[in-house]
Amino acid sequence: MPPVPRSAGSGDRAWLDAVGAAAAAATRAPLELIGDYLPVLADAAIGGRRPEPWELAAVRELGRRAAASGVGARRAVDLYLSAAWRLWRALPVTERSADPEHVRRSAEAVLRSLDDAVGALVAGHQAERREQVRHEEALRREFVDDLLRGDADVALVVQRAEPFGLDLGKAHRVALAARRDDADPGRAPILLERAVVDRFGDRDVLVATKDGRVVVVVPDRAGGTGPAEPTLAAVLRQELARLEPGRGWRVAAGRPFPGAYGVARSYEEAREALTFAERLDPGSDVVDSGDLLVYRVLGRDQAAITDLVRDVLGPLAGVRGGPELLLDTLQAYVAAGDVATEAARRLHVSVRTVTYRLARVRALTGYDAGVPAERFALHAAVLGARLLDWPARPLPADH
Repeated sequence: MPPVPRSAGSGDRAWLDAVGAAAAAATRAPLELIGDYLPVLADAAIGGRRPEPWELAAVRELGRRAAASGVGARRAVDLYLSAAWRLWRALPVTERSADPEHVRRSAEAVLRSLDDAVGALVAGHQAERREQVRHEEALRREFVDDLLRGDADVALVVQRAEPFGLDLGKAHRVALAARRDDADPGRAPILLERAVVDRFGDRDVLVATKDGRVVVVVPDRAGGTGPAEPTLAAVLRQELARLEPGRGWRVAAGRPFPGAYGVARSYEEAREALTFAERLDPGSDVVDSGDLLVYRVLGRDQAAITDLVRDVLGPLAGVRGGPELLLDTLQAYVAAGDVATEAARRLHVSVRTVTYRLARVRALTGYDAGVPAERFALHAAVLGARLLDWPARPLPADH
């Protein structure tokens, strides 16, 4: 660094050192953050000299150092303001002037130099904080990916979880929130994190984004105070509706499991439940993995469910206009407790239309929805078709 020019009054550092020490003590800020700021300010007060670019660059570096050491921007600025007025008051008598115009020019020079220095200080502080935030976000994304994937080194994941307030020795459950239109979640994760912390506390809680979805990890509180854990998805959906009214959200939650692998397992359940919900399109925007166990059983053996759909519903593929209306009717009929009038109300058609469609299914497939055993086969096949996204997608090839 080039040597700092000194006027006659600023050559004696004793009084400047005293000013710096007093300002640091008053603001409880590290003295080293003052650097050569006081000699620069003294030169402005005595000789009217403005800071050189390299001097402001040095102050900017002090701002970065302040952020890196955890000193807030407000405290750093307070340090510089406190040092400025103390320096003005402590100017040596030999440097004071009785000429009002000279005093005015000196005060103006000090204020302008102070403005330059504080601007450089804050700019450096903000630059360092941006780098820190980017670094923290990268670490957070990497940690969330490893945690939800479940195949990273357990001991290392547990160690990395501590700064995020997660005790992976406890049981946690995971919920996922996704917009129905597949749009970016935007500010929803930030808003939802505040609501989740208010409701569940700031320990063992993590809110992040992954694959365009909001991920919420909360501790299992079965038998404790606060919201019952089986209603986690409903709680989040309620908060999203309050925070972003008018937005279409679907929320799914996995069951609670202990340990680091438990978080990944609960996440997989929530992801699977969300996928099932999107395929089956339930009336509710809230899905709990425990309510979809039967669908998970069906989906585990794709070969068997493919055979069931092909053998039971295959004859419907040739219906004019496609089999969708017949499949919807079967699903509504079973959901209505085998009551044709209720199914008609849900489908917004006449009862005669429902009975006609059920008769068509019986004629084409040989399965009668009025016979319990055959109705079960029809219902299971319809669910399998939804899981396989048939007939929109062709069934997997024969195996």
